[in-house]
Amino acid sequence: MNTATFSLATLVPALPEIALSLAVFALLILDAFLRPSQRHVTYWLSVASLVGVAVLTATTLGRPTVVTFQGLFVADLMSQVLKIAMLLSVAATLVLGRGYLELRGLLTGEFLCLSIFGAIGMMVMISAQHFLTLYLGLELMALSQYALVALQRDSARATEAGMKYFVLGALSSGLLLYGLSMIYGATGSLELTRVAFAIEHGQAHQMLGVFGLVFVVAGIAFKLGAAPFHMWIPDVYHGASTPATLLVGAAPKIAAFAFVMRLLANGLQGMTPDWQPMLVVLAVASLAIGNVVAIAQTNLKRMLAYSTISHMGFVLVGILAGTGNGYGSAMFYVLAYVIMTLASFGMILLLSRAGFEAEDIDDFRGLNQKSKWYAFMMLITMFSLTGLPPTVGFFAKLAVLQAALEAGYTWLVVYAVLLSVVGAFYYLRVVKVMYMDPPAGEITLEPRAGTRWVLSAMGVATLVLGILPAPLMDLCVRAITASM
Repeated sequence: MNTATFSLATLVPALPEIALSLAVFALLILDAFLRPSQRHVTYWLSVASLVGVAVLTATTLGRPTVVTFQGLFVADLMSQVLKIAMLLSVAATLVLGRGYLELRGLLTGEFLCLSIFGAIGMMVMISAQHFLTLYLGLELMALSQYALVALQRDSARATEAGMKYFVLGALSSGLLLYGLSMIYGATGSLELTRVAFAIEHGQAHQMLGVFGLVFVVAGIAFKLGAAPFHMWIPDVYHGASTPATLLVGAAPKIAAFAFVMRLLANGLQGMTPDWQPMLVVLAVASLAIGNVVAIAQTNLKRMLAYSTISHMGFVLVGILAGTGNGYGSAMFYVLAYVIMTLASFGMILLLSRAGFEAEDIDDFRGLNQKSKWYAFMMLITMFSLTGLPPTVGFFAKLAVLQAALEAGYTWLVVYAVLLSVVGAFYYLRVVKVMYMDPPAGEITLEPRAGTRWVLSAMGVATLVLGILPAPLMDLCVRAITASM
């Protein structure tokens, strides 16, 4: 074995992952000695660990791209930006969900440590430069999420959702692994740069590579939640506890985007003419199914699940453009989507109380009469999900549609705009219920200070980034350029 693999210079690029791993091991040991009444100690240390590692990662911003561990791991601007966003997203989820988890006895060391293990898996995915690293990160994230969804043992709905997620997730992982093995057979390498070199210079077996690509795209579509591989999303979103739903629905989308970029845009860039039509089919199906089926939903979590499917369609529209502008726009869209998801599910957590989930649209009736500020936060979030100015959702959709238009997909842009109009119905229905309908029952708002601050920050960020999107958009384009 080459001892240089374990030198200090080799370990430095992976310092955030190492730090978070050491932190979660320490938390596991500490939690074993704490009484149930002291769980707040584990909670605060978990949040501090996530935020601390995000700050540590931020100190590396702007450093030159480094490939280490003999081609397994890459540290570049894209990985740094996405890791910071992902870590802060997981930390925000824990803060938003604290009250909900405490009331239901779910604020345990298991829940907190599984959340961090999932974050470590996402970090590995984001910095993967090799098929093995991609798959190991994906499985670490997925296994943590299966357990999180099913952790509410006294809920038959959560157990069923966990089983469905596990079975379908195992199937998609098998498809992905089979596809990766075929691409390895076609190119003779597991390292993404060598795979790209073999394809670019005509050294790969074309037919075997295309067959492998089909399986890989199917596996990616499942992880993104794109139709027709979306069947797990509504049941998992509805069945899991709301904080677990948020842990499945927000931060993992950042990691999944990085997965797509590393695999398709970097490793399989030479096969762009082959995977572009596949992404077109996925985008068309996702936009149609997500927007149309969401209209019939009365449960807000299921509605947001179908909303997720439609938004992943927009992300795919940016990626299938196959240009730096398209990739940068898709990255901006993913980051904007995470902010909007935190805000929308944060409102569900805000209204939930012991024995009451606040997950039906009618539960928001008359919210404006109870709290004008939180009703306004929800209004901004719904406007942003719709794509109305001056919110970040408007600019995000405009950017990906412009990239697709420049790539010649005029018909797809028209199609996406028409279905966005359809989607406006179910988003604006929530606004109508909050502002125009009388309260259906008692609305209780007793949020913790952390919940108030994080929820308000997400709402304000949705508005500010819609008015001033240029700094984040420029950062996304620079990050994509540095990773190509």
